[in-house]
Parts: sequence; structure tokens; C-alpha cells
Amino acid sequence: MGTLVHRTPVEVLHLLVSPVHRYFGRPKDGPLPFDGSSSGPTSEDRETADVVAGRGIVGDRFYGKAAHMDAAVTLLAVEALEAVAAQLGAAPFDPLLARRNAVLRGAELEPLRGRTFALDCGDGPVLLAGRRPAAPCAWMDRQLAPGAHAALRGRGGLRCEPLSSGRLRRGPAVLLSDVALDPARAGDAVLPRGGRRLP
Repeated sequence: MGTLVHRTPVEVLHLLVSPVHRYFGRPKDGPLPFDGSSSGPTSEDRETADVVAGRGIVGDRFYGKAAHMDAAVTLLAVEALEAVAAQLGAAPFDPLLARRNAVLRGAELEPLRGRTFALDCGDGPVLLAGRRPAAPCAWMDRQLAPGAHAALRGRGGLRCEPLSSGRLRRGPAVLLSDVALDPARAGDAVLPRGGRRLP
């Protein structure tokens, strides 16, 4: 890991903590209720979210699950959703429907794959390892708009492993990285192999 010398201002728009997996089964059957009215705890768009090193986000469905540790914290650039909505001629999407833990504005995420970086929301940096792309699933065609599944290819976000404990908070934040990030590219689609940008 290089020194985290690059500071990119971002905004944390949403922090989704979800105790249950809503997109379960077949998309045509519909998701589990967002409000938890059928049973169990609710999903929440929180002001803060506590991250525990080696475990994940407290209260989230992947917290402490060894099989998901490299994906325990998921990030998404809201510009990706905005680009897809524009491409499909759709109304703006509700960012929570993508089911990523943190929705950011101004965050180019692809260069962080395979690297260690930090997100500092004002309570100290939370160290993360960008492990793999958060590939979109077929549910996106139902939850966002027809064609969203394909349009999100290469810009579905980043799955991360938490390397330190700390608190994420909605509002202004800073991404600390060892590579320069370009906020203007936050919504770009990038192929997983070789980082080639899609037209």
C-alpha cells in the first residue's frame, strides 16, 4: 500500500444498513418489504453507520459473515445511477434501491479496486480495501427501470473489506487514496478486466 496522499472531497448522501436481504428469490416475485412490515427489523437510511474491522457494518446483513468479508462494505457513486437514468430516458432513481451501503457523490471508485484507501467523514478515517466490483443483478431491471441491469455493467459500485473500525456519517467527507481520483469520471462504466472504459 502506498501513502494515502491524495485527498478527494466527496459527499456521503446515504448510509443504508439492512439487516435482511430484500432481493431474494426471483425478481418477478418482488422484493421483501423495505419497511419490515411482514416480519423482522427494518432497513434504514442512517445518519451514521459504525464499521468494525474484520466484521463489517454493525446491524447490516453481512456483518460478521466470513463468506462476505471482502464485500462487507459496499460503495456506489450516485453519478452512476444518474448516468444510467439519462441513458435509459428514465426519471431519477431512488439510490437506496441499488442496496449499496454508502452512496457517494464525487467518488471515482474504479481506481480503488485492489487498493487500500480510507473514507473520512469527520470522525477519523475508516480504512477499506477495495476488493471487487459490485456487479449489478437482474433485480435492477425491476427495481430501477427495464435495461438498468445491462446499463449498470461496469459501474455498479465497489465491494470493500473493512480494515479499521470507525464511523461513517452523512455529509461532506474525504476519500484518502494512493492514486489520484477524477470526480468527473464517477459515473463512467469500466470493464472489470484492464479497467477499459465503456462508451
